[in-house]
Amino acid sequence: MKIILGIIGFVCLIGMLLAFIPLLGWLNWLVIPFAIIGLIIGFLSNIESSNKIFKIVIIVGVIRLILGGGLL
Repeated sequence: MKIILGIIGFVCLIGMLLAFIPLLGWLNWLVIPFAIIGLIIGFLSNIESSNKIFKIVIIVGVIRLILGGGLL
């Protein structure tokens, strides 16, 4: 379970970093739901390291959406 959450967290983190490229901010709309699912699975399995990654991805993604005007 720890390996699967690590892979999902890494993919979400890469997706979030790609979303910082201009005109790719819409990618946050795909990354944030996967990060929320990963966070829920992480809470159920009590793995703290992956929970921190998912929290960071969600917070930074939401802030990016707010600054870009994608979330009112």
